[in-house]
Amino acid sequence: MRDDESLALDPARTPQTAPPTARTTAPVTAAEPVPDTGSGLVPATGPTAAPARDRTGTAPALAPAAGLAGNPWLRRLVVAGLVLAALNLRPGITSLGALLKEVRDGLGMSGTMAGLLTSVPSACFALFGFAAPRLARRHGPGAVICVGMAAITAGLALRPLAGNTAVFLALSALALGGIAVSNVLMPVIVKRYFPDRVGAMTGLYSMALSLGTALAAAVTVPMTHAMGHGWRLGLGVWAALAAVAVVPWLALVRDRTGAPPATGARKDAAAVNTDAARKSDAARAADGGHGRITGSRTAWALACFFGLQATAAYITMGWMPQIFRDAGLSAGKAGLLLAVTMVMGVPLSFVLPPLAARMRAQGPLVVLLGAFGLVGYAGLWAAPAAAPWVWALLLGIANCAFPLALTMIGMRSRTGAGVVRLSAFAQSTGYLISIPGPILVGTLNQASGGWGLPIAFMIALMVPQIVCGVLAGRRRHIEDEL
Repeated sequence: MRDDESLALDPARTPQTAPPTARTTAPVTAAEPVPDTGSGLVPATGPTAAPARDRTGTAPALAPAAGLAGNPWLRRLVVAGLVLAALNLRPGITSLGALLKEVRDGLGMSGTMAGLLTSVPSACFALFGFAAPRLARRHGPGAVICVGMAAITAGLALRPLAGNTAVFLALSALALGGIAVSNVLMPVIVKRYFPDRVGAMTGLYSMALSLGTALAAAVTVPMTHAMGHGWRLGLGVWAALAAVAVVPWLALVRDRTGAPPATGARKDAAAVNTDAARKSDAARAADGGHGRITGSRTAWALACFFGLQATAAYITMGWMPQIFRDAGLSAGKAGLLLAVTMVMGVPLSFVLPPLAARMRAQGPLVVLLGAFGLVGYAGLWAAPAAAPWVWALLLGIANCAFPLALTMIGMRSRTGAGVVRLSAFAQSTGYLISIPGPILVGTLNQASGGWGLPIAFMIALMVPQIVCGVLAGRRRHIEDEL
C-alpha cells in the first residue's frame, strides 16, 4: 500500500463527500484510517477533510451507527470479539519466550536461528501490516480478522508437531501472520462499531492485549509442568484460546453495520459535488499530499524511534526469560518476571497518552523512559539474579515507549490524512528496522558464550532511541517539511 493511500473498507470505491442537502438526515460516517499495529491510538479521520479538533488534537466523537445502536446484542458480540481477539495477539510470542530453552534443545536450534525466531514477529508485522488494509477493503475487516484468528489457531496447534527448525519457523509465521492482520484491523473495528466510544474501547482491547501477554508469560511454564508432556503441549495449548476467539467473528463476517454508504448514494453524492475535483490539488496540499513523506525529517525520526522501541520490546519478550534462567532462576520464576514486565503496559497505556498530549514537546517523557531502560539493562548486566523483580519492573516501564510513540504519531500532523500517512510510514518502517535486533542478540550470545555482550548491545541501542525520540517529540508537523 502506498504511504498516501487512505483506507476505505468498501470494495467498490472510496466514499465521496455527501451532498449538502443530505447532511441533515444522513448518518455521519467516516473512512477508517490506516491503523496502528498495536494499540490503535491513531486519531480518527474523515473521508475528505479532517474534522475540527480540540487542543490535544483529538477529533470529536461521532454518533454510533444506527443499526448498532438499535441492536444491543450485536454490540455485545463485537465487544466479545474484540476482547477475545486482543487476548490472542501476544500469547503465541510470549509463551515461546518462556519455553525458548526447551524449544532450542528439542529442535537443535542454534543461537542465531533462535534469534531469527524472535525476529519473526517484527517481520510478519511489517509484511502483513502492508497487506491488511487492502484485504479489508476487498473482504471486510470482520472477515479478515476471522481468518486471522483461524490462522493463529492453526499455527499454534501445528507448530508443536514440527520436527525441525524450518517447519517450526513456517508454522510460527502462519500464526504471526494472523496476529499481524488482526492487530492492524482492531482499531478499524473500534472506529466502525463504536465511533462514539473510541477511547474507551481502545483502552479495553489494549488492556486485554496486555493481559494476554502477561498471562501467557506467567502460566506457560507451570502449566507445561503440570500437564507433564513437555514443551510441545505447553505451546500448543494456546491454540484452544484462539479457537474460542474465532466464534464471535464467524457471526461478524458479513455484517456491514457502520460501513460506507451504498454505491448508488455515493454516485449521487459525486454528481452534486463536481467542484470537489477542481479543489483536489488544494486539498492535497492541505493534507501534506504534495511531496513524499520520506522527505520529512520528523517522519524519519518517528520511524526510527518506533523501530528502536520495538527492537527493545521483542528482545525483551524473546530473550529476557532465558537471561534470567541462565542466571540461575527457575523457568517458572523467569516467566513470572516476563509477566511483570508485560503487565506494566496495562496502567501506563492509559496514563502516558493523555499526559503526552498535554505537553508541548514529548522529549522529557522519552528521556525518562529511556533512563528506566538504561538502569534496568545495567542491573540485568551486572547482577541479574540480585534484584530480578526490580529489573523486570524497570524494563516494563521502559517498554511503554510504544503508546508514547503512537501518541506522537497523532500529534505530528495537522490533518487526519497526514496522520494516516505518518502512521503507515512510521510503523511499517519501524518494524522493518526492528528485525535485526533479536537476531544479533542470539548471535552475540552464541559467539561470546554469555549475556554480557548482548546486554551491552541493548544498552547501546537505548542511546539512539532516546535521541530519535527527542527529535520526534519536538513541536513539528510533517506538512511543514514536505
